[in-house]
Amino acid sequence: MPADERPAVRRPDRAPASRRTRVPRPFAARPAPAGVPLPAGPAPRGRLTTGSRRPAPPRSPGRGGSGRGGFGPRGPRRGGVRRSYERARRAWDRPLTAYYVILGSSLLITVLGLVMVYSASMIKALDISKPSTYFFGKQFVAAVIGGALMLIAARMPVKLHRALAYPMLTVTVFLMILVQVPGIGKSVNGNQNWIYLGGPFQLQPSEFGKLALVLWGADLLARKQGKRLLTQWKHMLVPLVPVAFLLLGLIMLGGDMGTAIILTAILFGLLWLAGAPTRLFAGVLGFAALLAFLLIRTSPNRMSRLACMGVSEPDPEGGCWQAAHGIYALASGGWFGSGLGASVEKWGQLPEPHTDFIFAITGEELGLAGTLSVLALFAALGYAGIRVAGRTEDPFVRYAAGGVTTWITAQAVINIGAVLGLLPIAGVPLPLFSYGGSALLPTMFAVGLMIAFAREDPAAKAALAMRRPGVRWKTMRRRVKKRPSGER
Repeated sequence: MPADERPAVRRPDRAPASRRTRVPRPFAARPAPAGVPLPAGPAPRGRLTTGSRRPAPPRSPGRGGSGRGGFGPRGPRRGGVRRSYERARRAWDRPLTAYYVILGSSLLITVLGLVMVYSASMIKALDISKPSTYFFGKQFVAAVIGGALMLIAARMPVKLHRALAYPMLTVTVFLMILVQVPGIGKSVNGNQNWIYLGGPFQLQPSEFGKLALVLWGADLLARKQGKRLLTQWKHMLVPLVPVAFLLLGLIMLGGDMGTAIILTAILFGLLWLAGAPTRLFAGVLGFAALLAFLLIRTSPNRMSRLACMGVSEPDPEGGCWQAAHGIYALASGGWFGSGLGASVEKWGQLPEPHTDFIFAITGEELGLAGTLSVLALFAALGYAGIRVAGRTEDPFVRYAAGGVTTWITAQAVINIGAVLGLLPIAGVPLPLFSYGGSALLPTMFAVGLMIAFAREDPAAKAALAMRRPGVRWKTMRRRVKKRPSGER
């Protein structure tokens, strides 16, 4: 259509500059100038009539909440706690979290244990005419060997761990039989559970029985699950329970009730992970409880330990001396302790200050802050082990990780509970913390086992591959085409 034939479009006159100023709220319409007729009907949408202005929407209050563009005191941010929680949850859900938590917590427990072993054992070493670093030196050598075992176990594939199950069980049973042979086995504190190796070194095979039961039981249950035999109770119990009772019998021949309790906890942990029915689980648990009651009832030494639960002072005849002085050590520590090396109870008052009751010396020298730190490290290690067992699809990894987690957490609870007077004194060391190379070596190998399982997760494998030198640059590099000059 030619330009001269187009209909003229009438536009309303724009208001003068003086009228285009901001209209204060609330909005009030101004009257039209005299002599200017108003158009009939409602004004068109989206346009302003002459002499009028569309009311502005109400402005939301600013940061200060004053309603004047944010000018005023700044209020607290909303959702700060929720954002922190979400950030922490995302960090915990990363693929390598369990790997780093297991490695970091176990190394921290071991290093802190070395410090406390030196502090708690120096007076004991001088009392037997040895250098003050005598027990610390032996523990340090065991920690170095255990660290090498942990590194080897962390680098071994899962198939090789499964291949070691039967040889380790056979060697352990053979050594536990040798303990009972006169002239080979050695008795310590009334327990015949040691083999003399020459010099200052001796071996306790029952500590390696825990690792053997975990590996062999996990391999057995994984193979039976692959054949779908765990739905039958006889395949779930046989031969797992008879072999476990064989190990328990060899341990109880030497009189070591504490190690027998830990082995029983590992057995129940494996049965729980295998999905044992409630009646079957309750039956085995009831039989074990009855057997433990008979063993305690027939031993005056075990009955005296049971009677020392919750005591606050020793008997006039000297009974419950260790339990009472363990409570004294914890009570005198306060919030932050008396200082490293400043314990009073280790000067002959508390028997075994560097082994079974090292947690009491920790409470006396480092206070409540030190003991809570140790508990937090064990809690982190246990939770990371549960995470590894719960996120895997491999049944062997699930059973083995669950067995190791049950072993370490149950032994820590029994030891700390005895020091606090909540449980009988079972004579078990605090894992990775107390003095004793025979207990430290298999425990560090078990920690390396969990590290290997954490590395086997597909997401963790991918994350570790990205962290290798040279891989990140090659995978993350992007080619960008050259752009003309001035183009963005």
